[in-house]
Amino acid sequence: MASSGADESEWSRCELMVVVVAVIHVVASLLMCILVLMHSGQGGGLSDFMGGGSMAAGSTVMEKNLDRITVVAAIVFSFTTILLGLLLIK
Repeated sequence: MASSGADESEWSRCELMVVVVAVIHVVASLLMCILVLMHSGQGGGLSDFMGGGSMAAGSTVMEKNLDRITVVAAIVFSFTTILLGLLLIK
């Protein structure tokens, strides 16, 4: 009986980890959608409404910071995708 209780507590820890990683994954995916929409394309994007200005694309401080934040969100999204795949193999 004692080993069964240990198995159940370990299973609940695994389930908790899956839930936490899934929540982080959803937040990262929503953040990625928002950040990609904020990037200016050929003719400007949503970033122009927030002070992007009319300078060359990617040359403003805001665009550079937006690029960095987008890369971090993409790395988090990729990491959580792989981690969820590994956790849900069972």
